[in-house]
Amino acid sequence: MKHLAALAIAVAAFHGVPAAAQQSAPVPAVEADAPWPETWFEIFKLAPGKQEAFIRFIGLGDDVLAAGGQPPIQLFFHENGAEFDVILFKPVPVITPTSEQEAAMARRSKELGLPTGPAYFIHIRELIASHSDTRTVGPVSAAQWLARLDKWRAANPSRKMGRN
Repeated sequence: MKHLAALAIAVAAFHGVPAAAQQSAPVPAVEADAPWPETWFEIFKLAPGKQEAFIRFIGLGDDVLAAGGQPPIQLFFHENGAEFDVILFKPVPVITPTSEQEAAMARRSKELGLPTGPAYFIHIRELIASHSDTRTVGPVSAAQWLARLDKWRAANPSRKMGRN
């Protein structure tokens, strides 16, 4: 459960906007001195014949998230190009789930009989061939990123390295 709870916490900030709506949504405003929004992308190449089992396992995780009032994990499926099967999109939470939400998710995970601890890693490794992840800054626009860079340069006039 600890790993599934961590997964639940990792997606707690997502507001459940359908993927189609997100594609055309504007980049949210970021206050001048506020921390950048952060997102994890997990990239999976699945074990042969395990695609459905992996997606069903993620669906069980969504069931656990729903028990705690959290949104589902967003998935992006490979259609053409790079060598991956699915990408999970998980914004880093801004709001930590309450203890009541965490307890509800723990109860639901136990009801579903989901593996925890070392058993979780054994199970997930049976479903995947390879996995990588990366923590990113964003979404931010080019204008937002450049404004922050320009502000840094103005505050650090003797350190304007790499300016073309």
